[in-house]
Parts: sequence; C-alpha cells; structure tokens
Amino acid sequence: MNRLLQGDVGAGKTIVAAVAILAAIQSGYQTALMAPTEVLASQHYRKLSELFEPLGLSATLLTGSTKTKTRQEIVNKLKLGKIPLLIGTHALIQDAVSFNKLGLVAIDEQHRFGVQQRLKLQQKSLSPHILTMTATPIPRTLALTLYGDLDISLLDELPPGRG
Repeated sequence: MNRLLQGDVGAGKTIVAAVAILAAIQSGYQTALMAPTEVLASQHYRKLSELFEPLGLSATLLTGSTKTKTRQEIVNKLKLGKIPLLIGTHALIQDAVSFNKLGLVAIDEQHRFGVQQRLKLQQKSLSPHILTMTATPIPRTLALTLYGDLDISLLDELPPGRG
C-alpha cells in the first residue's frame, strides 16, 4: 500500500490508521506512526494506547524530549522486535532507530515533512506499507496521485456527532 488518506480534522483518519496498524501487528509486523510535533505525537500515543490496551497491545512514544536512557531502552527493544507500535516525531528517522520487522509506516500531516524525511522512515524496512494522512494535501502530493504510485482515499463526511 502507498496511500494518501485525506479528510477534515475529526473525520476519522486516526481510526483508519489504527485499523491498519492493528492489522499489521496481528500479521507479525512492527508499525510506526510519525507526527510533526510532540503535542500531536503525544495525542496519538494517548489515543492509540487507549484503543489497544484492551487488546493487550502497547504503544511506545519517542520524541526529541525523550530522555537519553529511555531512548536507548526504546532503540534496543525496537531492534529486538519487542515494540509493536512506535509513535513519535522526527526522532523516528534518526539513524540509531532501526526496526526488526517494520511492516507499516503511517505519517500524519504528511505535508509538514520533507520528501527526504518521509523517505528515510520508509527506508527503515525493505518495503513497508505506507499510509500518509492529511487534511490539506500539497500540490506535489496531488500530482503523485495523478501520475505516480500514490493511491488516495477520501473521508468526506464527519462521524455522527462531529460538528
């Protein structure tokens, strides 16, 4: 998969990502979700931890402000495949961060990352599935949907009860 998921704020992009993450984890793969800010990464971490906890799955948060000792523990566990879901910021694309068996990369607000930054995360595995999410696609992304290998899905309605 190489897909752009476009939808307004509150349309349900995170839930779609959660289903894809769950499918990848249940298939034996590790997953990564990258967000452009620590606030958004922390929000995803709390939401997905809440969703996955009843299933016995855990998420791990890695950001620029993660303490050195904790960061090293995360990096070691990740290499051993003991972390099924790593959520974070640009910290995910650091050279020290390597996965045992990365199967899915989800990138929120993909337009806030450079092409090379997105590519660096994707290259942490041989050929992971890619799910990029945005409320505001940039022209280059739209061109890829027309002329490249990027499929697009639109969430054009809000869930019941959302304004």
